[in-house]
Parts: sequence; structure tokens; C-alpha cells
Amino acid sequence: MCANRFENLSEWQKARELTREIYLLTGKEDFAKEWALSNQMRRAAISIQSNIVEGFESVGNKKYIQFLGIAKASAAELR
Repeated sequence: MCANRFENLSEWQKARELTREIYLLTGKEDFAKEWALSNQMRRAAISIQSNIVEGFESVGNKKYIQFLGIAKASAAELR
């Protein structure tokens, strides 16, 4: 890891942008009747971002890799 802050990680920056896009998409009228779907999509997007941070702030590469795996699973859920 070269970054000294999670905000500098390109992965976190991309996850943040993805979350923003998901909120914009699910905020449209097309999703008005699909509250559960839009809520799940938002939570999955947030989970990606959150797990990158939690892994970055954890002690040791093993934990970091574990949290990246969880972030990857959330990305698959969102997909």
C-alpha cells in the first residue's frame, strides 16, 4: 500500500463515485416503485466503499485482503 490515507486510494475514489452514481440512478422516478431494490443497491454500493476503508485501517495485510474480499462480494451483489 502506497497511500497513507484511504482517501488517496484510487479504489476508494472509484467506489465513492460508484456510490454517487447509484444514488443518482436510484433517485430517479423509474425506481420510485422499487423501493426495496433501490435500498439494496444503495447499501451494496456503500458497503464497497466502507469495506475498503475498514480494510485499509485494519492491522495487517491479511485483514486488509479479507475486507477487500467483502468489498468485492458487495460489488457482485450490486452487479
